[in-house]
Amino acid sequence: MSQNGTLESPLRVAVVGAGPTGFYTAEHLFKQKEYVVTVDMYERLPIPFGLVRYGVAPDHPKIKSVTNVYDRIAQNPGFRFFGNVEIGKHITVPEMQAYYHQIVFTTGAQTDRRLNIPGEDLAGSLPATEFVAWYNGHPDYRDYEVDLSHENVAVVGIGNVAMDVARILCRTPEELYQTDIADYALEALRQSKVKNVYVMGRRGPGQAAFTTPEIKELGEMEDADAYVLPEEAELDVLSQAALADSSDRATMKKVEIIQSYAGRVPSGKSRRLTVRFLVSPLELVDDGEGNIACMRLVKNELYATDAGTLRPRATEKVEELPVTMVFRAIGYRGVPIPGVPFYDSWGVILNREGRVLDPETQEPLAGLYTGGWIKRGPSGVIGTNKPDALETVKNMLEDVASEKTLCPDKTGQAEIFAFVQNRQPDFFTYDDWTRLDALELAKGEAVGRPRVKFTSVDEMLKALGR
Repeated sequence: MSQNGTLESPLRVAVVGAGPTGFYTAEHLFKQKEYVVTVDMYERLPIPFGLVRYGVAPDHPKIKSVTNVYDRIAQNPGFRFFGNVEIGKHITVPEMQAYYHQIVFTTGAQTDRRLNIPGEDLAGSLPATEFVAWYNGHPDYRDYEVDLSHENVAVVGIGNVAMDVARILCRTPEELYQTDIADYALEALRQSKVKNVYVMGRRGPGQAAFTTPEIKELGEMEDADAYVLPEEAELDVLSQAALADSSDRATMKKVEIIQSYAGRVPSGKSRRLTVRFLVSPLELVDDGEGNIACMRLVKNELYATDAGTLRPRATEKVEELPVTMVFRAIGYRGVPIPGVPFYDSWGVILNREGRVLDPETQEPLAGLYTGGWIKRGPSGVIGTNKPDALETVKNMLEDVASEKTLCPDKTGQAEIFAFVQNRQPDFFTYDDWTRLDALELAKGEAVGRPRVKFTSVDEMLKALGR
């Protein structure tokens, strides 16, 4: 094993998933000086960037500029991209083990967590994950049906995704036109009948998971008033004490902004976005025809656990909210990869500090690693994935030093390329993405938008003349 990681015999690493963690993993591997490394990045979709392209809200262009960093990483001569290649469909994990010393799974968290309440499967009850993918032009969701004829809509959840969904529902067509939102979504939202949007969290303002910029933006929309019930904006005694003890300035600022919306008099804008606190959905009530008639809510109160954290518990106060469409945004869940141990109750790959574990022995499996949301669950912002990837890479390098890697019998660059080409002739290279990127930007410039996205694989292949 000592000869691997040299110019003559590079350490060959496969990264499965082309989102932020995948690129940060490649960056850390290229930055270390001890070994010569090549990285082949595999992505189920034809083009890279994962969450940045298909998860970040279209009205947040500054966040998307992080792809400039990923572009630079992709220019490393040891980097290759194989897009439109699905692990478990075109290539299996055991087959990959014949070509690579190490494989890192960075596939993110692709599905939603459920509310587990009666009526959750009624028409009009949708996961926020799918709505976000739809308006961002994800190829799997371009034909997704979203009925925006409802006037009253609820978004259950109080994190950034919930705020993104609510904000997109409340933006004007003119505001959305200035973004890279998918064309079909722009047209559908142009015809939207939505007037009232409720975002709801089960705890109070002091525990809200959204970031300060997210709540601040609500007060800056062109044609939607932000509102908070005065009694729900006030901190309870326990939250006041916890905030005073922590001196958490970020949370203090969030609470200050939340309270600035309390009891606001409507300004005459055509839409209203109300943020509710200390409420939990009990049931989506059936109208008798399989649709939502309303949502039953229970008011919560906070109590301190033995560990000192503040948790919600239901009171006897119940109310009905007259919404007929509901988005659940209470968290993402990872999807198992065939051949990779999975911890189902957490929705993550079974691992310890990025090393994939044998479910029987709980010992690391040689050469298999993970990073990002599929490693730790859906927490943090995009930048959080950089130190997460570093932890995994440090352990990978330790294992190289102690010769705990896979022992591939086919390690030639040409062999790997031929193998992928044989299994999936329609794979995309990074050069293919660069060409598509230029075409999207040109299409956008022609109509006064930042970019116009390709939203289907067939469109992309046709644009490349294939």
